Amino acid sequence: MMLYLDTSALVKLYVDEPMSQELTNVVNGTEAVTTSLLAYTEACAAFARARREARLSAQAYRHVVEAFVDDWPRYITVEVTDRLVKDAGKLAAHRALRGYDALHLASALVLREQIPSISLLAFDRELMAAAKRESLRIHPLGERMPIR
Repeated sequence: MMLYLDTSALVKLYVDEPMSQELTNVVNGTEAVTTSLLAYTEACAAFARARREARLSAQAYRHVVEAFVDDWPRYITVEVTDRLVKDAGKLAAHRALRGYDALHLASALVLREQIPSISLLAFDRELMAAAKRESLRIHPLGERMPIR
């Protein structure tokens, strides 16, 4: 199975949050994990925020960032192209999504063209609802997760 993770899911692999262990188990049983290239910047920003808010110690922050940077080449990334940005703009307007959520959805939809069995997993109510409306396959963990 191939799994697309948005940044809200990707961060849970590195920062202990609700559903982190369940997500780790899912990822460990997945043949490949995909995400958008923009998730790198979003994840780094989320880690820095967790440090600023003292949810991560300085040592934990360094460990998280190091682990993420080491793991990054293992993820299959979707390039942010002109077509993708324009498709995301349409999705943002049509599905009432924030910009980066629309880019994640557009990325997953581009992958679905090549891999029809791809599943999306995100921890964002609006993104998950929009993905369902686009008939994108949702990983079962997404059906029972707490959503921000």
